[in-house]
Amino acid sequence: MKIERVVFATGNVGKIREIHAILSDLGVEVTSMKEAGVSADIEEDGSTYEENALIKSRAVAACLKQAGKLEGTVVMADDSGLEIDYLNKEPGVYSARYMGEDTSYRIKNANLIGRLEGVEDARRTARFVCVIAAVLPDGQELTSRGVIEGRIGYEEKGSNGFGYDPIFYVPEFGRTTAELTEEEKNRVSHRGSALQQMKQQLQDVMA
Repeated sequence: MKIERVVFATGNVGKIREIHAILSDLGVEVTSMKEAGVSADIEEDGSTYEENALIKSRAVAACLKQAGKLEGTVVMADDSGLEIDYLNKEPGVYSARYMGEDTSYRIKNANLIGRLEGVEDARRTARFVCVIAAVLPDGQELTSRGVIEGRIGYEEKGSNGFGYDPIFYVPEFGRTTAELTEEEKNRVSHRGSALQQMKQQLQDVMA
């Protein structure tokens, strides 16, 4: 199958930077949905990461098809979340909407740290989960899932990440994901893992 570009359904600059870094050797153009001329307001009302990622990728693919711009294009979208075991895996699939979509992550992070006050390291276990869905030019759909295990820190640390990165501590590195270099993060992150798996699936399709 001939694939000339990937349109990723996000407006998050940090996310697009990660995607560019990992998919750069795929030999196709990588753009955001905004760069592709899509400004759809998509309601993510799924109950799983997979459902939400597919809702987004299908919606953007439909917009591009209607505009006659879907040929040779793979539309990808992700849904990700932070699962904290002590909080019954909250905020989970509602991570982006936790405390309201317009609430800053500094406030969200402070709230989560506050809810874990007095909880020892062994019970602060958490994970980031990312699912990526892709709609291919022929309508075929693919999904991939990446997970990184860690725990919730006691304060925000680092400025290299976004969202919940400053409070997510990775024992393997002894740092939060916001303290990792871009190369380190792409190698071990939930999104990096899901993207690598998706890249392999796309390479198989293109072969």
